[in-house]
Amino acid sequence: MVTDKPSSLDAMLQQDDLTAAQADATRWRYGFYVVVAGIVAVLVAFAAAVFATREFAALFAGVAGVIGTIVGAYFGVQAGQSGKARVEAELARTQELAIRLAAHVGTANAPRVVDEVLGRRRS
Repeated sequence: MVTDKPSSLDAMLQQDDLTAAQADATRWRYGFYVVVAGIVAVLVAFAAAVFATREFAALFAGVAGVIGTIVGAYFGVQAGQSGKARVEAELARTQELAIRLAAHVGTANAPRVVDEVLGRRRS
């Protein structure tokens, strides 16, 4: 069975992991700023409405719903994007690994290696 893995292959794949982590951190940071700006805008509007109408309780229910929706959407979108980004990065890494290993094995040894790794094809 072929278990050789070129030592330089791991070093080549590390950069993709670093780039994905940086993109994820940037998305979280700027998303947080947008959410904070949205909450501040809602609170300013709430304060203006309370000042104008003097009805705190009725307006607070609406503000709580809006802020809850903004925060829930932020974390939902971030979690979904983070999972999607991880899957896409792993897919790209796996594809690159397969291509590099296929090139390393060569055409002469390919059928034997495929049979050893995946088993014989049933026709």
